[in-house]
Amino acid sequence: MKSDKALSLLGIAAKAGKVASGGFQTERAIKTGEAYLVILAEDASENTKKKFGNMCGFYKTQIVCYSDGERLGNAIGKEYRICLALTDEGLAKAVRSRLLQTSIE
Repeated sequence: MKSDKALSLLGIAAKAGKVASGGFQTERAIKTGEAYLVILAEDASENTKKKFGNMCGFYKTQIVCYSDGERLGNAIGKEYRICLALTDEGLAKAVRSRLLQTSIE
């Protein structure tokens, strides 16, 4: 299953210290230009989706909705996570390509 590959890449990124997770850290990564890709859980509130959607639009950061908060958290070895940001360009591209393959299939 391709989606599991995307989640396992998130785990690798987390171990490498290239993930900002949780609202505050994700927001900081976006605003400082460190975020290459923001991932929002599909079960995030509409308000959260709008907030991060607007923020990513303003700071020209790519954003995707994927999986749920529990699986995103588990993938990076943490509790429930609604949002996270990848701070490594190569890993962000790899995750994004996995997510695009998933949406096609």
